[in-house]
Amino acid sequence: MSEVRRLPVVRGRVECTPGGAVTVDRCGFCVHSARVVVRGKELPSPARAYCSRCRDAERVDMEKVEAVVCDDQSGEGFRSIANIIS
Repeated sequence: MSEVRRLPVVRGRVECTPGGAVTVDRCGFCVHSARVVVRGKELPSPARAYCSRCRDAERVDMEKVEAVVCDDQSGEGFRSIANIIS
């Protein structure tokens, strides 16, 4: 498994690259978003759940996400899942 970073959500934003914060709702559409943390529990991110066709995954309210488990080790930042599934 690749290494991951646990990125805290601060005022609705996640700093996924140095000095580059995005709104947490974008993480729900990012290929690097592996899991999200809600009430201390790790859940599959919406992007990964959709991509893997995990039909029984819980719906995630991105406004309640406390942290994002990100596997972007190259510093690419946000990359839309739409580029992969289209």
